[in-house]
Amino acid sequence: MSKVPGLLGALGASLTRMGQRLDERRVETEARADPEAGLDGRAADRSDDSSAKAAAPAPVSDRTPDPEPAAPRPSPPADAVATEPAAAPAAVTVPDHVPAPPAYAPAVAARPDPVAAVPFGMRVAAEIGWRLLVLAGTLWVLMRVISAVRLVVLAFVAALFITALLQPTVSRLKRMGLPRGLATAVTTIAGFIVMGLIGWFVVWQVMDNLDTLSEKVRAGIEELKRWLLNSPFHVTEDQINQVAKNLSDTIGHNTNEITSAGLQGVTVLVEVLTGILLAMFSTLFLLYDGKNIWQWVLRLVPEQARPAMAGAGPRAWRTLTAYVRGTVIVALIDAIFIGLGIYFLHVPMAVPLSVFIFLFAFIPLVGAVISGALAVVVALVTEGVFTAVMVLVVVLLVQQIEGHVLQPFILGRAVRVHPLAVVLSVAAGGLIGGIGGSVVAVPLVAVTNTVVGYLRATARENALRAAGEQAGRQEE
Repeated sequence: MSKVPGLLGALGASLTRMGQRLDERRVETEARADPEAGLDGRAADRSDDSSAKAAAPAPVSDRTPDPEPAAPRPSPPADAVATEPAAAPAAVTVPDHVPAPPAYAPAVAARPDPVAAVPFGMRVAAEIGWRLLVLAGTLWVLMRVISAVRLVVLAFVAALFITALLQPTVSRLKRMGLPRGLATAVTTIAGFIVMGLIGWFVVWQVMDNLDTLSEKVRAGIEELKRWLLNSPFHVTEDQINQVAKNLSDTIGHNTNEITSAGLQGVTVLVEVLTGILLAMFSTLFLLYDGKNIWQWVLRLVPEQARPAMAGAGPRAWRTLTAYVRGTVIVALIDAIFIGLGIYFLHVPMAVPLSVFIFLFAFIPLVGAVISGALAVVVALVTEGVFTAVMVLVVVLLVQQIEGHVLQPFILGRAVRVHPLAVVLSVAAGGLIGGIGGSVVAVPLVAVTNTVVGYLRATARENALRAAGEQAGRQEE
């Protein structure tokens, strides 16, 4: 039993030496991968060995323990010197940086940035695409809102047109000494009275000539029937009667549709009267307090864009005023000269047709075609083919003079719009808002062109001014 402590001490010493040799081999392996770290590891191992040897306990003597409790603890025999297990070696210092991969490791290319992998043209197309989608969504929502309140929008636009037409009269009356309120009231009342008298005169002329027109239409249909019977088309009387019978049956079967159309006509009439009242009140307030209304609109614009909008607004108003005045003058000339030609050719209802020509002249290109075709059809039904051909010649002659002489001279360059833009805008306006949309489309395009041109010129001037100021500061 006295040799057991000595064996245990020898076993502990051998385990300690084995651990030290393992640590030395590990340090040597790390030194092959990183020479600097290996040197540091060997230095650390040497310091750990010296500290372990210093901390090793001294051998105890081999003496028999005293059985009495008060006696000192006996020492082990001298021939079985045993040492207690040494303390665990200190941890190896870990380098602060990650060691480089060994030379035999395969090279792995870094993954490219996904944005850099997309071609530049595709990135530009994507940037433009999502902006176009946002713009298209905004326009779609705006069109839906306008369609929901179309009556209010068209009434306000009509008020803008009437205001642009009557504002010079208000300014002239104010220069003559009348107060602003009285000048506005006189101009508004007189303007709507004149328009109401024109509308009443047209209705009176139509009702007064309705019987004569009906008789001439029946006579024209009989003359057309005789011409078809004697024409080279070999049309028989049975075929003409069958066409008339089919037309009568169609009208009889569609009585409900005709009745519902009449009820819709009543609804449209109520909407028209409501729009007229809205236009009257809007015109009154625009003529009386237009400047304050514009100042209020400017306060809704962001402060950074307010100076540019303040300059673009008057220019847009001048463009709209020039368009309305020029269109009214051109429409009057068309109505007067075509009406005189219809009157001297003895076509009935010359005055109502002249009024229709005046009103349809506010729809560029399309309105002239519709009003001219209506005059030719009335002349064909009432007076015959020769008179219809002469009316067509008069209409074409007046419209050619209007398109090539009057419009460039009266409207000027301020509201000049390319014919393709006119056709496309009139078609789009008709699809969105019907006849009212067709009337509004061209002046809207003209005003937008003026505003965009002014804003572009202002941005260019601001950029040049900023560049000049920066160059001056650099010279100083």
